[in-house]
Amino acid sequence: MEDENTFNRVRFLSMGKKKDIEEVVENSKKAGLLALLAVAEHAGEFDKIIALSERFPGFIFPCLGVHPVQEVSPEQQRGASLQDLDAALPIIEKYKDHLVAIGEVGLDFTPRYVSNDTDKESQRQVLIRQAQIAKELDLPLNVHSRSAGRPTINLLKEQGVEKVLLHAFDGKPSVAMEGVKAGYFFSIPPSIIRSEQQKLVKQLPLENICLETDSPALGPEKQVRNEPKNICISAEYISKIKGVSLEKVMEVTTQNALRLFPKLKSAIRP
Repeated sequence: MEDENTFNRVRFLSMGKKKDIEEVVENSKKAGLLALLAVAEHAGEFDKIIALSERFPGFIFPCLGVHPVQEVSPEQQRGASLQDLDAALPIIEKYKDHLVAIGEVGLDFTPRYVSNDTDKESQRQVLIRQAQIAKELDLPLNVHSRSAGRPTINLLKEQGVEKVLLHAFDGKPSVAMEGVKAGYFFSIPPSIIRSEQQKLVKQLPLENICLETDSPALGPEKQVRNEPKNICISAEYISKIKGVSLEKVMEVTTQNALRLFPKLKSAIRP
């Protein structure tokens, strides 16, 4: 697929640890991608995300934020706390002029990460503070909402957040439509070919859809490393579900991305 106006949200740092980063970027460009949004999950990744954006200027754009799930060890994760955010705030302040979004932020009420209302409230407070930061910096929020679709959308609306990308949304389509009413966007990864998101895409207006890969996760095959070049799979599947041309999907989702992330306009060169 030769699409010269496509933008892709990736969890790019994890892939950046591989020795083949140059090849991954080159394959992305060959697939027609003009820009990648690289999202962080905790303060320890921030400098590396910025370094990637400096290594590939005008192609990789940084997003810094504290994810609702934090890793204690490879075998253990927990919900985010305000202490996690305290470590992140000075770095966000340092790089604020370079950011295209605050993210990845959100709520994750998967039972293994939250055991009581206190854990949920801690995640809420971390999200509320980052929502405030995004508004102060006039930046969109890149939002995770696993097992917490309705609480996440309700909280964002309560906080008056207007610029939102809900990535890989796993809630009910009826809940997503509340986000649509608020003007939020929803990004669709290649895993749509094997997920319940097919029902979501059927109901979402194309004008509220963006594309993502969430690389290296959420690829077309389970347990296989995803790459940005697979964005074409998302676009092609959406075109089939919506009954519109692939070109239409690429055009509209690109314009959606530019509306939500205006700093990406620098990636489009005449």
